[in-house]
Amino acid sequence: KLWQARPELKSALENLAPFFAAAIGELFVARTGYTGEDGFEVMLPAKDAPTLWAELRAAGVAQAGLGARDTLRLEAGMNLYGNDMDEHVSPLDAGLAWTVDMKTSRDFIGRTALERGSARCQLVGLKLLDRGVLRSHQKVTTHAGDGETTSGTFSPTLQASIAMARVPREVNRGDTVQVDVRGKLLNALVVKMPFVRNGKVLV
Repeated sequence: KLWQARPELKSALENLAPFFAAAIGELFVARTGYTGEDGFEVMLPAKDAPTLWAELRAAGVAQAGLGARDTLRLEAGMNLYGNDMDEHVSPLDAGLAWTVDMKTSRDFIGRTALERGSARCQLVGLKLLDRGVLRSHQKVTTHAGDGETTSGTFSPTLQASIAMARVPREVNRGDTVQVDVRGKLLNALVVKMPFVRNGKVLV
């Protein structure tokens, strides 16, 4: 839709690889996003935002709130800073080892700590098998010890409640765990993330 709203951007952006960005005049456009869908994030001067927004709306872009974005983010299995990771959580414990380049000799803050130890726990997906809604900071009981949900909500795509949870490394995909939801232990299935990719259900 961005190209429909601004056709002059197509030639500069159609070959832009994921995680890359381009400066085009006063626009800074990145092929990134926080919903798991392929798209662009556009940064521009505040004074120009209403015009671009009107052009995007005219091209058929629908409005969506932060709740919708967060649901898509969770379905895509993407970490939210402050929930699923923070300064006390290693990338290894957050399922983000793929974002750290350990193959080069380049030194960076935290490299020694990452080289010293493996993940203490793992971030997994949960799909609730019982009736209820998973939320963040709910206790997860497993055969290998306790864990905690980090993000959770009802997934309209799966028509089920889903969550990310930090659990012991000995927990395996396919295991059933119990989540404390308002004092009741509800059964949840451990699944591989993402739950959804490009609109297709994967669990």
